[in-house]
Amino acid sequence: MEGCVVLKWLAGIAIVLTPVAAMGQPVTDLTPVNADGDMLVIAHRGASGERPEHTLASYERAIDEGADYIEPDLVVTKDLVLVARHENDISETTDVADHPEFADRRRTKDVEGDLINGWFAEDFTLAELRTLRAKERMPALRPANARFDGLYQVPTFADIIALKRAKEAETGRKIGLYPELKHPTWLLQETGIDTVDLLVRQLKDEGLDGADADVFVQVFDVTPLQRLDKMIDTPLILLIRPEGGPYDEPAMTWASMMTPSGLAEVATYADGIGPWMGHVLSDDGTPTDLVKDAHAAGLKVHPWTVRKENVFLPPALRSDASQDGVGDIRGLVKRLKDAGVDGYFTDDPGLVRGD
Repeated sequence: MEGCVVLKWLAGIAIVLTPVAAMGQPVTDLTPVNADGDMLVIAHRGASGERPEHTLASYERAIDEGADYIEPDLVVTKDLVLVARHENDISETTDVADHPEFADRRRTKDVEGDLINGWFAEDFTLAELRTLRAKERMPALRPANARFDGLYQVPTFADIIALKRAKEAETGRKIGLYPELKHPTWLLQETGIDTVDLLVRQLKDEGLDGADADVFVQVFDVTPLQRLDKMIDTPLILLIRPEGGPYDEPAMTWASMMTPSGLAEVATYADGIGPWMGHVLSDDGTPTDLVKDAHAAGLKVHPWTVRKENVFLPPALRSDASQDGVGDIRGLVKRLKDAGVDGYFTDDPGLVRGD
């Protein structure tokens, strides 16, 4: 491997970078993202249906299965490093509870109105987080994933960018990034940490802040998106929960924001929406008006989340009465295609790619 660099981020895993990729520079002459022009396949926390979520192994698996974008949820450490975890509470996705040296870090925090008792990323330095190992968040539903518990570290956003570039050099195709900032308003209010600024600085440093950088940034809050719209040219996505409204705008409701006038307002600071699947498809599988109305406002639509297990699928697409049985995931993708969505989040890119 003369002339190459090997980065060993994880136990038992080495990623080889070409000299150009190792220097952090993008590789040129790559096949564009979504070259076939079909719906975008966005790997939700990587291939999280096959590996513990938000690990480099999960992201690499998703890339190898043909995902157009990989999606890291970003939280922040005490020393201001963006890392990938589903929530700032790391209790369910790491082995922190097995580390007696961190027993006194357990806290109860009110996170956006929810009282949560656990260990929180913002109370740990990166060096401390590096001593932990990831574990499967839903072991009862995905016992096969639990085989990988204890193998993988918590990756930084920088690690994920480096993986993207290494895999681009290996595969000859562009790989998109789709980061989500978790609780940016709450973190700024409660800790003074500005993850919007941290993300912008990192995207600019990496040359990933342009409109053509194959990056989407997504947030459930309105104000951070409005700030981002003034700071970077990267396309922005407003995430939409099943009910309620954005944490930072208590007078707003998701329902009002999904009306034609509400979507027109969203379009003043965002380029698309990431709605809960139930906002796009009715219970009987027929499309709602949301995609049509969003497109009329000039917004892309990327709903979440396509998963293979029966418990996550509409009754008509389930294989049997079990929760963990594999249902007709491709049938759900077909319904989304018929609804006209521009892309979708999935835990199982290997089962849906090409539909």
